[in-house]
Amino acid sequence: MSMSKVEIYTKAFCPYCTRAMRLLGEKPVEIEEHDITLGGPRQAEMIARSGGRTTVPQIFVNGQHVGGSDDLMALEARGELDPMIAAR
Repeated sequence: MSMSKVEIYTKAFCPYCTRAMRLLGEKPVEIEEHDITLGGPRQAEMIARSGGRTTVPQIFVNGQHVGGSDDLMALEARGELDPMIAAR
């Protein structure tokens, strides 16, 4: 059985990115991190995929946009993150 995939767009020295990565590190997921500290095509990709959001992190679980760190933490607090991850 394959693991769920999480994509996260981050920047260096971002405490919200660190917080999100810490939580995701506790989950049975494959994490693909895209560092957009220096901008470039990945940053443009993130903005397009997230509906225009420019803040980091921007998180996608199995291709579904979750939002940022606060959105991820809210999913976890409501008990909705694990089922989302399991719905692979």
